[in-house]
Amino acid sequence: MHIPQKVLDINTIFLSIFLEAIPFVLLGVFISALIQTFVKEDHLQRFIPGNAIVAVVPAVAIGAVFPVCECAIVPIVRRLLQKGMPLHVGFVILVSAPVLNPIVYLSTYYAFQSTPGIAHARMGLALLVALAIGLLIYFFFGNRNQLKEEKSSSISHDHHHHHHHHHPKKNKLTETLYHASDEFFDMGKYLLFGALIASIVQAFMARETLVDVGSGVLSGPAAMMGMAYILSLCSEADAFVASSFQSVTSSAALLSFLVYGPMIDLKNTILLFAYFKKKFVLGFLLIVTFVVFWFTLLYDLWF
Repeated sequence: MHIPQKVLDINTIFLSIFLEAIPFVLLGVFISALIQTFVKEDHLQRFIPGNAIVAVVPAVAIGAVFPVCECAIVPIVRRLLQKGMPLHVGFVILVSAPVLNPIVYLSTYYAFQSTPGIAHARMGLALLVALAIGLLIYFFFGNRNQLKEEKSSSISHDHHHHHHHHHPKKNKLTETLYHASDEFFDMGKYLLFGALIASIVQAFMARETLVDVGSGVLSGPAAMMGMAYILSLCSEADAFVASSFQSVTSSAALLSFLVYGPMIDLKNTILLFAYFKKKFVLGFLLIVTFVVFWFTLLYDLWF
């Protein structure tokens, strides 16, 4: 029986992305779950200084020690804002937690072993981007409340995040495992989907086209950011998908994918619309897109 070469190509790329990413996803999911179980929002409030501009710095630091996937962080930030954290500070945590952390650094370093500079650049860019986003949000939105009005019905949707209030007997370990398995299957779906799309694109699109688009100073980052948005990978796994595009795009385009995807993508946009006012979410999407795009171009010029 003859299997067409294209199918074999898809299979190879798909498996290499998926299998390499799995251990990092597991690690990320587990630590993220531990944090959700043990770290209470009130602990974080203490680190935030009064000065609005200075406050973005510890926010980034909190992001850096929180390996939380970009969808798990949305409800956490929402609770922080409900407890009085300034809007822009919450959103600095929202954009930096999924990308500025040791697990993401490791997975990126591992995925780009031949060019370790990518892992460092990813962290550096994400740091600058997160700070810039925080300042822009502060500038445009100040500290006005952007949370949607709570309807009595929407409170019940929260029950699986807060189920330990209902079952005080439930111990911390089972709760952590519950969060972890929940998130693993959620991310696993996206990882499968992302790896599949990436492998199909690479097998079927003419290599010349990919190289033309991917190496364009403007088209490369734009295409990769679009891809990052649609694929909605989790940040522990996206480096493996990105590295499969290494030969057809510039490193600037890869970085735009690696910085943009964890901050904003299809699945966390849906969550943001569920929790925040429409105008604010659209503004936030524009700010993140604008900042990542420009920082990527600056990176390109610099290096």
